[in-house]
Amino acid sequence: MTHPGARREVLVTGGGRGIGRAVALRFADSGARVFVNFFIDREAAEKTARDVELRGGVAHLVQADLKEPGEITRMAGEVARVAGRLDVLVNNAASGVLRGPLALSPKQWDWVMNTNARPLLLCAQEAACLMSAGGRIVALTSLGSERVIPGYAAVGVSKAALEALTRYLAVELAPRGITVNAVSAGAVATDVWRAFPEGEALLEAARARTPAGRLTSAEEVAEVVFFLASPAAQAIQGQVLVVDGGYSLLA
Repeated sequence: MTHPGARREVLVTGGGRGIGRAVALRFADSGARVFVNFFIDREAAEKTARDVELRGGVAHLVQADLKEPGEITRMAGEVARVAGRLDVLVNNAASGVLRGPLALSPKQWDWVMNTNARPLLLCAQEAACLMSAGGRIVALTSLGSERVIPGYAAVGVSKAALEALTRYLAVELAPRGITVNAVSAGAVATDVWRAFPEGEALLEAARARTPAGRLTSAEEVAEVVFFLASPAAQAIQGQVLVVDGGYSLLA
């Protein structure tokens, strides 16, 4: 078990931008060492790493293509070499192909599944070897896992798989004192929306429909991830916490 007051060792996949960056900075506020995983955008990851240090944390960059099982093994080996253990895994990295189900090719389907769903399984397998009682695994998901969003078929199904896997992992790891949960974020104004045709219009529509009257911020999502990684959340197991300002409540 992690000693009280010891610096926590945290791995955030896709930690360079958006929600991953906000999560990395939130853990930095508590003095954690944050392993910031990235694949392509080194510049963004380096900026996040600098900001982690400025916020009082310790940063360690880890480049890895999570579609490749060998890269995940290498990333876990780097965490083991540097820290000797892992306290928190935040499975955040995601990507997608924006097409309807009838337009998806097998290659596109596999690419999205291998980017969004399979890494949780492989990262959790590696993390479980580095974690003791009190370990935390938190996955990021989205409302598209349950609701149909135009052009979101592959991503939505990959997130549904991720949520089901969260429950299976939770039951498997609970006897070891490790919790596994997911956070489902509503529309958050991050770079990912630029990939959508009329992304700004979609964000504005989401803002108008949200009972809270505003979009959820990446920082608000990060606070919930941080809570799930805290001792206070030890009894929360296999759950999907929705953070969307009430958007998903409306018919």
